[in-house]
Amino acid sequence: MTEIIKEEETGKEAGLNFVEQEIVNDLAAGKNGGRLNTRFPPEPNGYLHIGHAKAFIMDFGAAEKFGGTCNLRFDDTNPQKEDTEYVEAIKEDIHWLGFDWGDRLYYASDYFPQLFDLAVRMIKEGKAYVDEQSSEEIARQKGTPTKPGENSPFRDRPVEENLDLFYRMNNGEFEEGSMVLRAKIDMASDNMHFRDPIMYRIIKTPHWRTGDKWKVYPMYDFAHGQSDYFEGVTHSICTLEFVPHRPLYEYFVKELADETYCPRQIEFNRLNLTYTVMSKRKLLQLVKEGLVNGWDDPRMPTLRGLRRRGYTPSSIKEFVNKIGYTKYEALNHIELLEHSVREDLNKTATRVSVIQNPVKLILTNYPEGQTETLYMENNPENPVEGQHGMPFSRELWIEREDFMENPPKKFFRMSPDKEVRLKGAYIIKCTGVKKNDNGEIEEIYATYDPETRSGLPGADRKVKGTLHWVSAPTAVDAEIRDYDRLFAVENPSAEEGDFRDLLNPDSLKIRENAKIEPWLAERINAGDNYQFVRLGYYVVDPDSTPEKPVFNKTIGLKDTWAKEMKK
Repeated sequence: MTEIIKEEETGKEAGLNFVEQEIVNDLAAGKNGGRLNTRFPPEPNGYLHIGHAKAFIMDFGAAEKFGGTCNLRFDDTNPQKEDTEYVEAIKEDIHWLGFDWGDRLYYASDYFPQLFDLAVRMIKEGKAYVDEQSSEEIARQKGTPTKPGENSPFRDRPVEENLDLFYRMNNGEFEEGSMVLRAKIDMASDNMHFRDPIMYRIIKTPHWRTGDKWKVYPMYDFAHGQSDYFEGVTHSICTLEFVPHRPLYEYFVKELADETYCPRQIEFNRLNLTYTVMSKRKLLQLVKEGLVNGWDDPRMPTLRGLRRRGYTPSSIKEFVNKIGYTKYEALNHIELLEHSVREDLNKTATRVSVIQNPVKLILTNYPEGQTETLYMENNPENPVEGQHGMPFSRELWIEREDFMENPPKKFFRMSPDKEVRLKGAYIIKCTGVKKNDNGEIEEIYATYDPETRSGLPGADRKVKGTLHWVSAPTAVDAEIRDYDRLFAVENPSAEEGDFRDLLNPDSLKIRENAKIEPWLAERINAGDNYQFVRLGYYVVDPDSTPEKPVFNKTIGLKDTWAKEMKK
């Protein structure tokens, strides 16, 4: 049963996680000549998500930490689902998180000749046979975990006949699904994966690298370990669902390996996250059905989606370090990921003023036509970042929610006859409002105290409320996309029924009439992070234009995880 956890006990700064400890032990014992070579083997049939990031942070990170190398190898054994688009996207995502494979880029298709030759050898040695049964018949004959399987009627075919059929399969003489090559192991094995697993199947779709050269393609369990061996991989680090596959991995690898060198498989827990799904099939369904706006939708757990939402590489790596690597499955709280993002952006994001739901504020005693420049800190966490100028005028925009005519007792923002401070500017006092025919407030009127500007004697006068603002004459219109969690329930994968029914209907709200300060409008570069004062952290979206900047909400200012840790 998956457990929801707050923080795992391993992976803390003080020591090594269990995978790293195993690597250290193998190096100390001189295994594989003291070499360390890991690998990250993605299938080029989709985009990477944060779960994949946990995997390759370990693969590349361990190699860096212990002086080894890490290969990037694309597991391109199914041309029906693969595309160069995914290959390039995966490379880009790995680079974005700060890792590089150097000259160690490989493809499983590089080894198709060697894998085919190995299959031929196994046929000749009586270790593999061609089966002409349907996939349904093969599945039925495999039995159950408590019931032994049944031998295929083709299991004892003569070697010469198996060889002839296998060559003809690769020549394209037979239809897809009409026959497969199976390893002859043990149909009564306690491990279901040992019950004569399929090694090759017929696929007539041209391969994006090898074209029409091959009509048979190796299965993952046969290709993976052998590819590790051909590349000199010493540690094949993967997730826990491959634990029952490990004996088969070792069985096939030992067709090649000896005591001088043999790859070793080590498994760790997957990254499961609340309020989302990690199933590639379900994510593809969301994209194809238009339930999200593509693979880079900021609500998606894909690395492209997280990047577009404004999550940073350092925050993702810090989150992975906090949850650690263990041997048991867990469901990690998304609040911990958000906490890591917030901690990182707090140190790096420039503070700017943005009004999302504007209402006009007019300072009736401020000189008409006058504009002055006030200076705002770029980041109080890093004074070296300096300040930037912000125009101040008689007419301003403030948040509509910052004014109430009949406020409750602990409302410390603007209300009639109450004083508040405009951030970095003056203390003001509300004197009245103007409403339209529907009773909605169109304008708020106030007076300002000219002695309370920063640097003047009256600046020290205290009031309880502080509001952010933007000068109306120089404000620039912008679009704000407020993103929330994709699903409305904590663990959608554990719920019965259609997972699509669990989507959060309020996961995206668009505000098209936001007002931003001119300094920000001049710095619209896709991917730049900002803290909108009093509102949260936002990132410039690639859809932005100079005429209409677009911002995505990354995360709010409120840190619920930090409060949990203090309890």
